[in-house]
Amino acid sequence: MKLYPVFLSGGVGSRLWPVSRQLYPKQFLPLVHHQTSMLQQTIARVGGLDVAAPLIVCNEEHRFLVAEQLRQLEIEGATILLEPEGRNTAPAVAAAAAWVQQQDPDGLMLVLPADHVIADDEEFCAAVTRGLALASENYLVTFGVVPVSPETGYGYIRRGDALGDVGFSIGEFVEKPDAVTAKSYVEDGSYYWNSGMFLLGAGAYLAELENHAEPIFQAATAALQSATSDLDFIRLDKTAFCASPDDSIDYAVMEHTLKGVVVPLDAGWSDVGAWSSLWEVQDGDSDGNVVRGDVETYQVGNSYLHSESRLLAAVGVDNLVVVETADAVLVSSRDHVQDVKKIVDRLKAQGRPEIESHTRVYRPWGSYESLVESDRFQVKRIIVNQAHSLSLQMHHHRAEHWIVVKGTALVECDGKEFMLSEDQSTYIPLGHKHRLTNPGAIPLEIIEVQTGSYLGEDDIVRFEDVYGRMAAAGSSEL
Repeated sequence: MKLYPVFLSGGVGSRLWPVSRQLYPKQFLPLVHHQTSMLQQTIARVGGLDVAAPLIVCNEEHRFLVAEQLRQLEIEGATILLEPEGRNTAPAVAAAAAWVQQQDPDGLMLVLPADHVIADDEEFCAAVTRGLALASENYLVTFGVVPVSPETGYGYIRRGDALGDVGFSIGEFVEKPDAVTAKSYVEDGSYYWNSGMFLLGAGAYLAELENHAEPIFQAATAALQSATSDLDFIRLDKTAFCASPDDSIDYAVMEHTLKGVVVPLDAGWSDVGAWSSLWEVQDGDSDGNVVRGDVETYQVGNSYLHSESRLLAAVGVDNLVVVETADAVLVSSRDHVQDVKKIVDRLKAQGRPEIESHTRVYRPWGSYESLVESDRFQVKRIIVNQAHSLSLQMHHHRAEHWIVVKGTALVECDGKEFMLSEDQSTYIPLGHKHRLTNPGAIPLEIIEVQTGSYLGEDDIVRFEDVYGRMAAAGSSEL
């Protein structure tokens, strides 16, 4: 039986704000390793197994981030399923299972959230290998993490009868306990942390889903049947998919099925659900501090200090989380970082842009960053990756000045093309069709000065676009 790795990449990681944001959430960030993102680490983790090409289920807004991170790993043949709206794990995995069944009626799925940390990849692969024997017999396998402390932020699974020397039947799922109850679970020895990782036959999962949560089954399978291809993506039908109830695999299937089993996993697992988790999974200095970026400390202990855009200095504090980005700073006791989501909820209610995107915004062709903003002018840094180009577009309310600071630019303006080298510039008048392309072998970096009566990102009329984005006014994708 062929094993298909399925990576769930639909979360927004609000408890890791201000670094994790809606348009660039934690799974795409190098939060643990400096060079690779959490999604890339998760994909690499299955390298020790005999698996098919990756299948990633992600939010429509993140499609180009996923594609770029796969490109960086030099992975070919991957499939990307686009969710029109997040509906939790049960329908996401159902759509993936329906796709796997189309390719291979006997296919097995290894379902992994894209934002977990596992210290021992070899032991993880060994646990998956043990679980394959059960999954091939149509059991629905979940991995129970052997607890190392009485955590109150995780759900638990109580094991039942032994199934040989591989795993156990599931006695019950338990919600997040209080501290006293969590301590009793660890001392008992028959409880595991609920990891949210699964090993399932695609057909077996769909059969149990249809039996226990038929509305989800109907919606997800219909969404795939009516899906459309969009470049390298498979776009699930919006009407069908959004008709699905919002439910997790645990609630929809695992708490009801008689085929559920748990395989123990002891491999240094964390779901990195809060800043305290990042402090726990990384090596600290002699004072117990984990430091990222330009940070100076004096008499500071047991703290997580993260700086992205400037010097961060801390004096005489203990047990803190301090996270600095270009447009926001978080200061919290390490014991209260679970409540960061409450701040995010407040900012969302106020319509604050800081929860949605960073000052640096990523696009399929590269990125742009706003440096200076005023009523009638704005200065941006634009980076265009090698062999990429922006759409052919025009603006009703602004003109643009482009200065090349690195690389070579191919500029199209009103049908005429010309090249610009470093230190050269051009002017794009209001209302003129234009496009910027990087024909060179290194990233193109330009400084753009916008002037006009309105400088919003929705002042774009798009005429041509190699990335399949709709050519329409009102688009926010540059």
